[in-house]
Amino acid sequence: MLQNILLGFAQLASWDVLLALLIGTAGGMIVGALPGFSAAMGVSLLIPLTYGMNGTAALVMLTAMYTSAIYGGSITAILCHTPGTPASAATAIDGFQLTKQGRGMEAMGVATVSSAIGGTVSAIIMLFVAPALGKFSLKFSVLEYFLLAVFGLTVIASLAGENIVKGLFSGVLGLLLGCVGLDALAGVPRMTMGNINLEDGINFVPALIGLFSVAQVMSLAYDVHHGKTGSVIEDEENLKHSRVLPPWKETKTLIPSQIRSSLVGTIVGIVPAAGAGVSSWICYSLGKRFSKHPEKFGHGAMDGVASCEAGNNAATGGALIPLITLGLPGSSVAAILMGGLMIHGLTPGASMFTKNAPTTYGIMVGFLIANILMGLIGLFAARYIARVSSAPMGLLGPVIVCLCCIGTFAIRNNMFDVLVMLVFGLIGFVLKRCGFAAPPLILGMVLSDICENNWRRTLILAGAKGGLFKYFIGRPIAIVLFLLVLVSFLSPIIMNAVSKKAKSSALEK
Repeated sequence: MLQNILLGFAQLASWDVLLALLIGTAGGMIVGALPGFSAAMGVSLLIPLTYGMNGTAALVMLTAMYTSAIYGGSITAILCHTPGTPASAATAIDGFQLTKQGRGMEAMGVATVSSAIGGTVSAIIMLFVAPALGKFSLKFSVLEYFLLAVFGLTVIASLAGENIVKGLFSGVLGLLLGCVGLDALAGVPRMTMGNINLEDGINFVPALIGLFSVAQVMSLAYDVHHGKTGSVIEDEENLKHSRVLPPWKETKTLIPSQIRSSLVGTIVGIVPAAGAGVSSWICYSLGKRFSKHPEKFGHGAMDGVASCEAGNNAATGGALIPLITLGLPGSSVAAILMGGLMIHGLTPGASMFTKNAPTTYGIMVGFLIANILMGLIGLFAARYIARVSSAPMGLLGPVIVCLCCIGTFAIRNNMFDVLVMLVFGLIGFVLKRCGFAAPPLILGMVLSDICENNWRRTLILAGAKGGLFKYFIGRPIAIVLFLLVLVSFLSPIIMNAVSKKAKSSALEK
């Protein structure tokens, strides 16, 4: 194996591969930062340009684009509350709060380092244990996918903010909106109101851009109208004297969150249909539960930024493991990359580690170096990029809305998507003014389809296997996931009871 890894490094020792690596990394950061221009769009646009390229150079560029686009989404998520990609939606929660406090540059630095760590850890895991982990993903059936989605739904309690009831309402609303469109099993339109554009369901990206970006612009415009602030940040003096990373005393406390999220993100990435978006929310919830100061989450916690960014970039490496070893794409981007592999004569499976081993290890080593390069470029550019947040709202607001409209239209060249974005922008603004949290709504929409379809398929499959209980007890992974769901659901209740008991005992003393 060590010989193959060294062979992979040797594959990168040519100017065309190195240039492709640089273009993919820098281009991905730009694509990710633009609202609506997702990692999937960036990779799909690059594929036609790789036809005449060397196979290693082409695939290194595509995988570099993938991981750096996921990181790029955090740039606008932190500075403008505008997630560049769906995977950065969770980052916007604490990242933008830090920007408002004049710590946007530090938040950018933490996001950059965390993304680089997450991607690097997943790349190392991919290099050494890809075949074994790839086989593990084959053990997942519809029941495991359903339980994983339910585990993701338990995160809603962590995202609900100060009012659990309002947070749960947002989550349930998200689940209902996720049901709009054709029934996947029966083929019957649901809640489309006779509009053919809704038969494919509500496109998630325009909804996300509307809820986070347009709603934030409307909210800031409302504040400006009432004489509160003229720019995004509340303390511009802090930004001028801010550092790229927090002091070492604070930075070292983030390491456990970064390592934990990197490992969890890699595992979630391996599971097909989960992807970086789900990984980001799960890691955010775990970060809050393991934090010594969970009350800071949602109000500007560096731990929250670190957890999200390490988790979503780690999922990119995780998604490549079943793709390379078994031909099972773990995300929509991985499915596009599968087409890239085929174009260059590579068939996922055993041949990737025998006949095509030099190219395979070249791709994996290139992915590792892309994450390191992404970290270096990001840290260098953070000081200049963070100045965006000090721009007057009268200038920044229209630019954000224009980029949102262009990015949303570019997804499918459909003006209906722009209308969806504007409607969700209004919904997001109203929710915010009424004290409802938007993140649970987004999470509900993400998991609704995965949860419903896999549950219905589970019932059909269990009926042929002697019943649901018999099917369930025969699947050890499902039992473990069910226990995790119980722990995740009950832990807030238990922690609340313990906290009340500690307070009462302290008052008695």
